[in-house]
Amino acid sequence: MTRSFSGETADEAWRLSVKELLDGDDVLIQPSRLGPTREVLHASFSISNPRQRWVLSRTPAMNPAYAIAELIWILSGRNDSAFPNYWNPVLPKFAGTGDTYHGAYGYRLRKSLGIDQIERAYKALLNDPESRQVVLQIWDSRCDLPDEKGKPVAPDIPCNICSLPKVRNGKLEWLQIMRSNDVFLGAPNDLFLFMAVQEIMAGWLGIEVGTYVHISDSLHCYEHDLEAFDTSNKAVTVTSTDDLAIPKAESDRAITIIEYAMDRLRSPELTSSDFRACIEGTELPEGYQNMFLIVAAYSARRRGWAEEVAHSVSKCTNPALSFAWAQWKQRTT
Repeated sequence: MTRSFSGETADEAWRLSVKELLDGDDVLIQPSRLGPTREVLHASFSISNPRQRWVLSRTPAMNPAYAIAELIWILSGRNDSAFPNYWNPVLPKFAGTGDTYHGAYGYRLRKSLGIDQIERAYKALLNDPESRQVVLQIWDSRCDLPDEKGKPVAPDIPCNICSLPKVRNGKLEWLQIMRSNDVFLGAPNDLFLFMAVQEIMAGWLGIEVGTYVHISDSLHCYEHDLEAFDTSNKAVTVTSTDDLAIPKAESDRAITIIEYAMDRLRSPELTSSDFRACIEGTELPEGYQNMFLIVAAYSARRRGWAEEVAHSVSKCTNPALSFAWAQWKQRTT
């Protein structure tokens, strides 16, 4: 049996999926190494407006700075653990403690197969918009399948399997396939990440964004997390105004600038005056600037620089992103 959760926004579809896991018929109770889970097999999300990619109804709130950091890490093709760990210090608990992450999506998409799959996909769709052959591969059976006894070969096995972008009727449609998806811990970030990639690539191609479809073969939640998360399913409707669909040269430049600035923001030697210079000296398209301001605010907050936090957040013009930050800040105060 398949389940489908449709909405205009990621938040709307996500809330429907949570309700199904809590109250739906035929929900499976599955054992796991981390405790029992509630599971729905073959679940799909269909989101008609992928620009509304923030899941704002999750309580406790998701960390928007980490979601943005992971997006930049992916687009930069990196696999070092230090970069995402700075914006999510508990990540090693789930993904391992090495210097690199085995399943790093960006490294797999841009480097591990010997080609830049994202660049190739862009060029293929630009020159043949009717193509049905573009597949972005993340899963690699050679290094990801469990051993013959069923033991995982690494702590960080990719949950995302592949992406299938297609151009139809002048819009970039996107199908994302996942083998496993935790509805509370993973899904809000995964939805954000690949809807952002979809919009960015649509900008490269100079076309509109189409529907985003996200299939999870195992959509689940841990029963012990039902106490940690508010499951009342109250809707939050704040509109995201950011536009990431800009020409490729501008987009590539913005991503490079943000990546470099984020490496500076992680430095132990960073001073408050360095921070201000970084903020004031970074000129980006508005949507990219807003993302940078939030990751910068996180860096300042980690250092206890309240004035710098307020300064960064005050410059963000996206109501949804400002709301996401405020909710996360309240959660961690």
